[in-house]
Amino acid sequence: MKNATFQITPDVIKESENIQLGQDLKLSCHVDAVPQEKVTYQWFKNGKPARMSKRLLVTRNDPELPAVTSSLELIDLHFSDYGTYLCVASFPGAPVPDLSVEVNISSETVPPTISVPKGRAVVTVREGSPTELQCEVRGKPRPPVLWSRVDKDAALLPSGLPLEETSDGKLRLERVSRDMSGTYRCQTARYNGFNVRPREAQVQLNVQFPPEVEPSSQDVRQALGRPVLLRCSLLRGSPQRISSAVWRFKGQLLPPPPAVPVAAEAPDHSELRLDAVTRDSSGSYECSISNDVGSAVCLFQVSAKAYSPEFYFDTPNPTRSHKLSKNYSYVLQWTQREPDAVDPLLNYRLSVRQLNQQNAMVKAIPVRRVEKGQLLEYILTELRVPHSYEVRLTPYTTFGAGDTASRIIHYTEPINSPNLSDNTCHFEDEKICGYTQDLTDNFDWTRQNALTQNPKRSPNTGPPMDISGTPEGYYMFIEASRPRELGDRARLVSPLYNASAKFYCVSFFYHMYGKHIGSLNLLVRSRNKGALDTHAWSLSGNKGNVWQQAHVPINPSGPFQIIFEGVRGSGYLGDIAIDDVTLKKGECPRKQMDPNKVVVMPGSGAPWQSRPQLWGPVAIFLLALQR
Repeated sequence: MKNATFQITPDVIKESENIQLGQDLKLSCHVDAVPQEKVTYQWFKNGKPARMSKRLLVTRNDPELPAVTSSLELIDLHFSDYGTYLCVASFPGAPVPDLSVEVNISSETVPPTISVPKGRAVVTVREGSPTELQCEVRGKPRPPVLWSRVDKDAALLPSGLPLEETSDGKLRLERVSRDMSGTYRCQTARYNGFNVRPREAQVQLNVQFPPEVEPSSQDVRQALGRPVLLRCSLLRGSPQRISSAVWRFKGQLLPPPPAVPVAAEAPDHSELRLDAVTRDSSGSYECSISNDVGSAVCLFQVSAKAYSPEFYFDTPNPTRSHKLSKNYSYVLQWTQREPDAVDPLLNYRLSVRQLNQQNAMVKAIPVRRVEKGQLLEYILTELRVPHSYEVRLTPYTTFGAGDTASRIIHYTEPINSPNLSDNTCHFEDEKICGYTQDLTDNFDWTRQNALTQNPKRSPNTGPPMDISGTPEGYYMFIEASRPRELGDRARLVSPLYNASAKFYCVSFFYHMYGKHIGSLNLLVRSRNKGALDTHAWSLSGNKGNVWQQAHVPINPSGPFQIIFEGVRGSGYLGDIAIDDVTLKKGECPRKQMDPNKVVVMPGSGAPWQSRPQLWGPVAIFLLALQR
């Protein structure tokens, strides 16, 4: 047993909160125990067992009170009823000591009141310091005080509890933090005192902490002669106002900026305006903001320097070898970050150094108007096979040198990519016609034939042979078995083709057989758009155990690549294959086979026919052809 508590309930019928002669009075007693029903209660008055009478009633389970609560009720209170009442709780048959609680009933017994001491209604303290919140309780008997949060829903006290009881009315807090700020409620408990409406009061806790500012650090670029506005903003702090703001340039104190006009609220930022960016005004600016508790700093690096270039790492087949020498060349591509932020670029300084060597070749690369996203190119020559090189590229404007970017280039064996006159790629060669696996996808396409395929491969999906129907014929496919997951993508990227015609036609065979088939997409990547991929064709779902042919018209605006994207479906029966890819200049056939040329695999049923989806310009182009 534990937690012996009592309640004094004045006459409920007469809605009184005071003890008055001639009215009824109820005393209740309760302890916590398991099992609760084994607890027995005994009442005493002035040290003697209380005797029941018409005016003194004892109830073991009062229906108006918590379960297994004993009550002693005095009817028509007389002066002779004043005295000390004792409730003793026992747990028969168990080595548990009795618990008792004592209640004094007299003319001095009064209900409680609660208030906040003068000057303690608002408590202000710095973060990390200890403090205490206090409420004063008067009454006889004096009940305990319950503390809780007011202004935050379901907020817990620092103890981790929604309620905390104190006997002296003080809530002690150690190392207060900013999230403890707010309104706290103190209220009288209904137990160990009068069972009346709780009295309550409130205390406001303000936790002061240093300011937090934005930006903590900012790189500001601007063209020479243009103005710049630097702003340091107060995000949060207590007090939430700026008491002082000090600006420095390269560590030297600057005159204070013009005063901010007085507004209804304290200013929440400080600004410094530079009329024009010059070489002399470029450098580090610092704004220190204070709020009487602490300070925080905004750092600004002001410059007219150009941003660094950003190398393009997806250049197809960048290495070119020279048969008559041991040299190779490398196609270096890049874009310029935010070229319009500063003065126009004049040139780049290129530095090329063989690894493990000291000397570097330096060259200036002149440029004209450079636009954001524009892909720039320079061919590095006279590189020695098979050495690697460090390349450093620095932009120059009228201000001078900008930020430098560097990368390492490695020699790789060049791949002889097919050109449009090579007609069809059957994937018979290990170099797969210059196609490469995308490094940013989830998994790779696999080259195989009927002789090299896994004998334990999943049945009821994938082709048994290539489009030629011979065991030796190769094709490309994606394997949908584990560890592949729904939505995983595999991308096969073609070599780079120069656009010498307005229209091209991509023809290929596809095999999409299995109840878990995902999607097969054909994308076109235009190099002059910063490697932007656009959808040209898509097909989803089970199309039967057949090879079918698709003809997709495309109209690239510049050098381009085609990408076959296989997307894994909902399960392992979702292998997708492609074969015999052809890229030709001109329009696609006006009348396609219905369905597109179909090759039925031995033992399969009639093919399930479906038309592919077309996007944007491709759909418009086909409509024009039908007219």
